[in-house]
Amino acid sequence: MLRTVLFALVTAMTASPQLTTLPTAVHDFDFMVGSWKIHNHFLKGRLRGSTAWIEYDAQYDLQLLLDGLGNIDRYKAVRDGKTVNGMTLRLFNPKTEEWSLYWADNIRAGILQPPMVGKFDGDVGEFFGPEEVDGKPVLCRFRWLKGNPNSPQWEQAFSADGGKTWETNWIMTFTREEKR
Repeated sequence: MLRTVLFALVTAMTASPQLTTLPTAVHDFDFMVGSWKIHNHFLKGRLRGSTAWIEYDAQYDLQLLLDGLGNIDRYKAVRDGKTVNGMTLRLFNPKTEEWSLYWADNIRAGILQPPMVGKFDGDVGEFFGPEEVDGKPVLCRFRWLKGNPNSPQWEQAFSADGGKTWETNWIMTFTREEKR
């Protein structure tokens, strides 16, 4: 009886489909693993023709999750005298080879923002999703630029016309923190 059960179990295990090799895109964000300092360039008024920018610094760290199928980052800054704590959860879909990026922060506490979805093409990653400005829905774009591994950059832009034109409203320039 035990021999029959073991044989059935081994047969079922070998007959089940094996995981295939994951696409190389699963490593798209590996360049960000670790701790970073960020210089932020933040537009005060969005989609209002504003030219007033705020400059401030932040701390950032990223860790891999789920054997690379995901990652989580932590962001901490003081902007306009207020502490901003945020985090991004990124999940990779091997079937579509796209990432979904979910943001949460203490400014909009208790809310996980809708995902920004996209992928990298070479050293540039573009991710799109919904956002709201002054109560009106707009399209949002995140752009990751990883061409300089010592100083990658992230940009956020909004479009009020469905992606025909974009206003960049936040630029982060990263510098890797020295290991202690």
